[in-house]
Amino acid sequence: MSQKKKNESKQNNHKLDKQFYFEELERLQIELVKMHDWIKAKQLKVVVVFEGRDAAGKGGVIKRIHQRLNPRICKVVALGVPTEKEKSQWYFQRFIPHLPAAGELVLFDRSWYNRAGVERVMDFCTEDEYWDFLRSCPRFEEMLIHSGIILIKYWFSVSDEEQEERFKNRIKDPLKRWKISEMDLESRSKWVEYSKAKDEMFAYTDTKLSPWYVVSADDKRRARLSCIHHLLSKVPYEELRHEKLILPPIKKEGYVRPPIAEQTFVPEVY
Repeated sequence: MSQKKKNESKQNNHKLDKQFYFEELERLQIELVKMHDWIKAKQLKVVVVFEGRDAAGKGGVIKRIHQRLNPRICKVVALGVPTEKEKSQWYFQRFIPHLPAAGELVLFDRSWYNRAGVERVMDFCTEDEYWDFLRSCPRFEEMLIHSGIILIKYWFSVSDEEQEERFKNRIKDPLKRWKISEMDLESRSKWVEYSKAKDEMFAYTDTKLSPWYVVSADDKRRARLSCIHHLLSKVPYEELRHEKLILPPIKKEGYVRPPIAEQTFVPEVY
């Protein structure tokens, strides 16, 4: 797809061309492999935070980033509801064990910002806990950055019309039904409250040292490509030269395979 056609498609608010999307995604994923090789070789520590409204497309872009990478180097963290013990700890404490060691990339599918979003709107935290978070969060992130961590934060923005359409699709599709919960449904009725919470969160945590990068996510394909492209620009890397690998021949001398009849095989249904 030519750049001219791509721009015309964008101006007309059409969905991104499918063929162009997959070709560009493959190109970007090759660059991600180069980037994660560099992270490992240079012992970098990278944290990427993904936040946004329900059904905004965070999981989709995380999947495409993680898809072609070494899971020992690129790790996805999606924490569940805190336990009673975790609730009694310092709020940031349960996230710290998941921070990267040297040579690792960690993708947070939601993060410590739960306190400024769902916990705030659904009254899962007290007023004191909420305001303490907003005051502490910039200092916490400053400590991470000064410790050598590259911290990148993305907010996925989706319109109420598009969110409604995605929720309806999830309800109808048995493969996506697990993606929607009672909490998601309740979030629809609290759209304004979530908007105010996001605005307040940005006012305190969108800092020069650790800014938020907003991804327009009504078009999933554009959002994925734009986010990956931006991520590649925020982690300076170079392509590493790898030694040429030569596949050695198999040496079968002295090996006798046991009778196949003694093994239990999966039935070849297909």
